[in-house]
Amino acid sequence: MRGDVASPVEKSRSILVVDDEPHIRRVLEVALNSKGFDVITASNGLQGLKELDKGRVDLVILDLIMPVSGGLETLSKIRSNPLHSETPVIILSGKGQDADRKYALAGGAKDFLTKPFSPKKLIARIEEILRDA
Repeated sequence: MRGDVASPVEKSRSILVVDDEPHIRRVLEVALNSKGFDVITASNGLQGLKELDKGRVDLVILDLIMPVSGGLETLSKIRSNPLHSETPVIILSGKGQDADRKYALAGGAKDFLTKPFSPKKLIARIEEILRDA
């Protein structure tokens, strides 16, 4: 239980990375694995939703511009599903306009980071969000 005092051996947290760029998925996978996270990857929003439905995911990292189902559409589907509506989502996108940030945060994203990004900053933000969850 999240309210309980953590045991000496923390259970691994699962992060779903949804991005159509293989290089970004790989960079995130390596960085997150090095911090003890289990990483699941998907190359588009539809595949990401299917992965989310397979099991427990503690946080989603979501790109905005992807084929099949874009980030805002995917975020909306996550928020409308009672099983996943509280799952934290961080948008990681090459689109950094204020309107994109506004729509993503209004749609329920916990944070919005732009590419290029600092893996250290992203991991710090993930840890902060999961700590508060």
